Amino acid sequence: MHDSLDGRVIVITGASSGIGRRTALMCAEEGATIALIARNKEALREVAHEIELQGGKALVIPADVTDWVKIQRAADTTIGTYGRIDAWVNNAGVSIYATAEETTVEEAKRVMETNFLGIVHGVSAVLPYMRQQRYGVIVNVGSVESHRALPLQSVYSASKHAVKAYTEALRMEQDIAKSGVDVTLILPSGINTPLFNHARSKVRVKPMPVPPVYSPDLAARAIVSAIKSPQRDIFVGGAGLVFWAAQRINPQLVDKIMTVNRAMVRLQTTDEPDNKTDNLFQSVEGSGRVYGDFENMTKSSLYTPMFELAPKWLQAVVLSIVPASILAALIYRKRDS
Repeated sequence: MHDSLDGRVIVITGASSGIGRRTALMCAEEGATIALIARNKEALREVAHEIELQGGKALVIPADVTDWVKIQRAADTTIGTYGRIDAWVNNAGVSIYATAEETTVEEAKRVMETNFLGIVHGVSAVLPYMRQQRYGVIVNVGSVESHRALPLQSVYSASKHAVKAYTEALRMEQDIAKSGVDVTLILPSGINTPLFNHARSKVRVKPMPVPPVYSPDLAARAIVSAIKSPQRDIFVGGAGLVFWAAQRINPQLVDKIMTVNRAMVRLQTTDEPDNKTDNLFQSVEGSGRVYGDFENMTKSSLYTPMFELAPKWLQAVVLSIVPASILAALIYRKRDS
């Protein structure tokens, strides 16, 4: 794959805020042309203006990913304007914090229509073009919750499980067909985005990401890396890998750890009252932003840059050095004891 994004045409859904917005700006900084999709037209225009100020090109396409006709039209418009689509990033998402009992059928349908069917719509719109081109990259943004559900997020977790399954099947089908289309699943841990301001909350307080919390910059870097050099999955933040490993080893123990003294409920709720606004059925109007309200909790990640985003040869070096270093330390300690 190419090491540069210069001249490549990239479509990003959910581009008005958070990970999508930061990804659009990061791709544009590397010379890519960006088609921006989201419901908030004002926020999209801001992103496009910022891209154009740095000499880039951006196409604003206001659309709800739940609307198949509009997403198909967005792909057609991008092809009609630029002649091709090199990468499509399915990033749009909404959330609700409530027990399964408190979540209405209408709310559950909306989460699934946005988080899962929104990705189906994106793939269905772009795949015929990519198959015709004989190349392309599809990046689907899942979550750590694609592997492990959390209390208060039954429907959100279900939608992200669905994204994982759909992505895996899609990837295998493209391999079988030798279509030239690569498919990557991004698995963010807790990320400091405005998602928690925009989520519907039925817990009477503003929700928060499960610590440790990582920057949207890290997630955007993972997406850029996937476009340049596609791989199967990318965990954003080492906490995601820990969740995945614990779930594989002993899911019953994980259940117990999360539920004792309501631990996982407490880790997802702040002491601040809920703002009583959300973007579940309609966008939050006004200016968008990349970062959320949890900057004081945001941590850097050594794991993702070193093990997920680094070149394969560097990963091999690190994997060979780390065990050797641990063994040397143990030997040294034994000699001194």
